[in-house]
Parts: sequence; C-alpha cells; structure tokens
Amino acid sequence: MNYTGDVIKYGDNIDTDVIIPARYLNTSDPGELAKHCMEDLDKTFVSRVKNGDILVGGFNFGCGSSREHAPIAIKASGISCVVAKSFARIFYRNAINIGLPIVECPECVDETNDGDKLEVDLDNGVIINHTTGKKYKTTAFPEFIQDIIKSGGLMQYIKNKK
Repeated sequence: MNYTGDVIKYGDNIDTDVIIPARYLNTSDPGELAKHCMEDLDKTFVSRVKNGDILVGGFNFGCGSSREHAPIAIKASGISCVVAKSFARIFYRNAINIGLPIVECPECVDETNDGDKLEVDLDNGVIINHTTGKKYKTTAFPEFIQDIIKSGGLMQYIKNKK
C-alpha cells in the first residue's frame, strides 16, 4: 500500500479534543466530523486539506480520550495517512480499527516541512520525501494489519473473512 500526498504538519501532543472538539461529538457521521477536524488548532485545515494529503505530527499524537471520533474525522477529511514521532496507544489502535494508516518515523517528522510531498510505502516500511529526496526506513505493518487497513477497517475486515 502506497500513499502519496502533500504534508500538513503539526507539533507534539496533538490531542483528540484538538483533532475533533468535544462540542461536535453528538454525531458519529464521518462527513460531519470532517467539517470540524482540527478547527480549534488550525482554522485553515478544512479549507486546505485535499484527498490524499498526509498529516505529520510530533510526539504523542492522538493523546487524550479514547473515542474513535478523532481518527474518523482525520480519515473523512481526506487525509490518507498519518506520520508521527509517536502515537498515543488508544489512538493508534482506533486508527487501525477504522482503517487509517499510521506510521511512526521521528527522523522523517524532523526533516519534513508543511507542503512537502511524501510517499509512504506501508508494505516495505519506507517513506520518501519527494521534495527533499530523502528516504526513511520505518517498520512495515504485519500482513494482518495491512489487511485490516486495505479492508477499510476492522469491521469490514471481519465481514470479508466470513
């Protein structure tokens, strides 16, 4: 699985209440959540994100609550993949469960800027910054996690196995 897109970059400790503010948690509709993704941190996010873009963050991305609304909002906004220095554990699992690809690669985060073009190869654990020409090695997902992501999330993966 390869994802190529322009980078939208944020810093450390991007919590779930910043990803999708609590005032919008009265819905689980992905399209509605996407309309408010990142709005308390970056009012321009929704207007500038394009399908396929890659979100880059620092340490502890997705910290905070355990709700799935945050990765759902990110995925529904058009983000194809998230690359961060590290992820909060529950966010990591929720992202996989809903089929949002996530990758840890601190060196890539440090050397990537907003607007760069990244290519993330999940099968081989390689990230290429096409703007700078640099390549980064990360850990490839095990095949079953790749299958969950390819299926669009855990529920669809289970349905496909029946």
